[in-house]
Amino acid sequence: MTDFLTETRAGYDALVAEYVDLFMDDLENNPFDQAVLGLFTDLVPPGKVLEAGCGPGRVTSWLHRRGLDISGVDLSPGMLAHARATFPDIEFAEGDMRSLDLPDASLSGLIAWYSIIHIPAELLPGVFAEFRRVLAPGGLLLVAFQIGDEIKRVRDIDFRRLDPDTVASLLDGAGFAPVARGRWEPRETDTAPQGWLLVRVGQAVLG
Repeated sequence: MTDFLTETRAGYDALVAEYVDLFMDDLENNPFDQAVLGLFTDLVPPGKVLEAGCGPGRVTSWLHRRGLDISGVDLSPGMLAHARATFPDIEFAEGDMRSLDLPDASLSGLIAWYSIIHIPAELLPGVFAEFRRVLAPGGLLLVAFQIGDEIKRVRDIDFRRLDPDTVASLLDGAGFAPVARGRWEPRETDTAPQGWLLVRVGQAVLG
C-alpha cells in the first residue's frame, strides 16, 4: 500500500469528529456549491451515480435527497462509519478510487468533490482512466478542487491544489469531453480559489 494512501486514511480517521463539526452542514448555506451540484443533478442521465471520496456522506446525502440513485466510496473507515450511521438508507463502501469495485460502464454519473486533491499528480491519469472505465457512454463526471500549484500538509494529509487547465487536459486524455467549468474566488473560509469541471464520456453536446 502506498504511503500517501496510508497517511490519508489515518489522517481522516483521526479527524472525523472535527471534520463533521466544521463541514457537515456547510453545503446547506453555500449557494455556490449547491448551484454546481444542482447542475450535475439536472444533467446526469438516469442510472446509478457514485461519489468517490464521500467522507461522512454530506454531499452524497444532498444528491440522494434530490432523487439520484447514489452511493459513496471512501478510504477512511472512520468517515464511513459516520456516513452509515447518519444516512442508513444510502450504501457506503470502503475503497480506493484508483481501482473501483464496479463493472465497466456501470454508472451514469460520478462525482469527486474535493477528493482528487489527495492524489499525487503522477497518479491522476490512472484515476481518470478508472473513472472513464466505470462510466457508461454519455456518463457525467464532476470534479471539484482548490486552484493553485502548491501542496499543503495538514494533520499528516497532503492537500494538492490543482491547475484547471491541467486537470482539463488530463480528462481529455482519458476520453472525456468538456461540458462546463467554473471558478469562484475565495470566500470567507477559503484560503484559495475554487474550481470545478463537468465532463462527459463521448460527445460534449447535450441532448
